[in-house]
Amino acid sequence: MKRAVGISLGSSKRDKKVEVNLNGVEIQVERIGTDGDIEKARQLYLDLDGKVDAFGVGGVDLYLRLDEREYPLHAALKLVSGVKQTPLCDGRGLKHTLERRVFELTKTELGGVRFKQAFVPVAVDRLGLAQAVAEVSDRIVSGDLMVALGVPIPLYGIPAFKRVARIMLPIVSHFPMSMIFYGSDGAEHEPKYVKYFEESDLIAGDFLFMRKYMPKTLTGKTVVTNTTTEENIVLLKERGVKTVITTTPRYDGRSFGTNTTEAMLTAYAGKGRRLTDDELNSLIDELGLKPTVMHLN
Repeated sequence: MKRAVGISLGSSKRDKKVEVNLNGVEIQVERIGTDGDIEKARQLYLDLDGKVDAFGVGGVDLYLRLDEREYPLHAALKLVSGVKQTPLCDGRGLKHTLERRVFELTKTELGGVRFKQAFVPVAVDRLGLAQAVAEVSDRIVSGDLMVALGVPIPLYGIPAFKRVARIMLPIVSHFPMSMIFYGSDGAEHEPKYVKYFEESDLIAGDFLFMRKYMPKTLTGKTVVTNTTTEENIVLLKERGVKTVITTTPRYDGRSFGTNTTEAMLTAYAGKGRRLTDDELNSLIDELGLKPTVMHLN
């Protein structure tokens, strides 16, 4: 059996292990959280290097992509610097393939959906999703400056976001780990930027950012996100969310992050390296991989 192991700096409360059959290939998919313990995560990478088929790198990105350029996050790269054999997947491949195609792949369930306004709390690590959202929304608001840097300025539209990103990414590239680590399990709830949540009928992006800042009521809204447990879905239902789309498929009640899902596909392909966007898109079609749509209310 092949093994894809996601090692995350995030909470161990979100750990999960499943066995997935992809076209007759059995793959054990596991997510291991280290509760922010950098040394523990580094040691796990070293201990499992060469013993598993692919790593998912969770809690941080190794690179941020803007158009055709990738910006390295040096602090995150130090975390995995000792890995020599097992391919490292931080999810950026699926963020620009599976997430970029989220509304195309869910067209059967959703039809030709259209939204008045979409709010993406942080777009810099999910530009593919932000671009997909922009195509089905009259207006898109990115909260990167607000959420990531505490600067109270919303960004309207993809072009405005890209202009700011081109200036900021060379700086972000050198941020310390304390500034690029996503956080734990999102349990610390502090409603913020409520105006943008309330004015938008579509909320899209990383679940932990949403969980931390979302208001107590999200009645009638559609949420497009990624890593969610069964408890997370219950929470969204309680808040009144109408529809949840998890960009990665759900296995045994859990949608894994793009990093662990990409590691699963990398293990399946067996090339001993990260897959290109073209290879990932081919596998998405070959395996019938698609986001999961859940109508809650």
